[in-house]
Amino acid sequence: MSYGQGGPPWGSGDSGGAPDWAALAEASETRARKKRWMMIGGAVVATLAVGSVVAWGIVSANSDSEAGNKPADQLPSTADIPSAGKTPGPSFAETTPPPPLNPNDFIDSAAKDKAPLSADALYPGKTITVGGHVYTKGATARTTDCASVGTKGLPGVLKKNGCTQVIRATYYKGDAAVTIGVAVFDTKAAATRAKEQYDLDGVVISLPGSGAPTFCRTTVCRQTANSVGRYAYFTNGGLTNGKDATKKDTAVYTLGNDLQEFTFQQIKRRGETQASAAALAG
Repeated sequence: MSYGQGGPPWGSGDSGGAPDWAALAEASETRARKKRWMMIGGAVVATLAVGSVVAWGIVSANSDSEAGNKPADQLPSTADIPSAGKTPGPSFAETTPPPPLNPNDFIDSAAKDKAPLSADALYPGKTITVGGHVYTKGATARTTDCASVGTKGLPGVLKKNGCTQVIRATYYKGDAAVTIGVAVFDTKAAATRAKEQYDLDGVVISLPGSGAPTFCRTTVCRQTANSVGRYAYFTNGGLTNGKDATKKDTAVYTLGNDLQEFTFQQIKRRGETQASAAALAG
């Protein structure tokens, strides 16, 4: 078969000539370049799409935080950010507890010594026990006529220093008996003066009754005086058998000393009770 008869038409020109190989090569190269650019362009678009999703995800995550994407000048300063483990606890104002109340302040002056006062308050019950010694309570009495409870110089001492009342109580054991008279003043200074001015001239009148016979009216007896706070107290003790008391009658001395001690403690307790009540109320 001849190439010139029945073969493919390689050119539009002269059908009898050879193909234009240069033109065919250039066309093929052009098509190849277009295909490469389309593939590169597609890859770039895909990369940009993926990058946009990732970037959006980061922005979305940051937008949910408290700080967000605020500029640096809008963020709190380091001093405003509490450090971990240093959260301050509750603060309390410093207070200084008041000093304890002094019980003596309440028994030194009538202005503070407001608790009820009576013979039963100072000498409750039917007996007292001091140092293991038990004494029976006899008669008791209270009067605002201070001069009526003493003899000789004692009434003048009480009146001069402003005595407001006298409470008397008698205690006895066996043949020994003692009456104590507690004189009440407005101030500690007045009670102290009354004790110092009393020079055993006169006695507090003994108080018989309730088991104790008359004593120390015509016989020799023992007298004492003392004070605490605004209270001065005087004793008159002796024998109930009609005999004079002597220094050998130790029962009289012991009873007199014990009754003074009991009275002292009762008055001190009176101050302590009032001080405690005032502290709780305040």
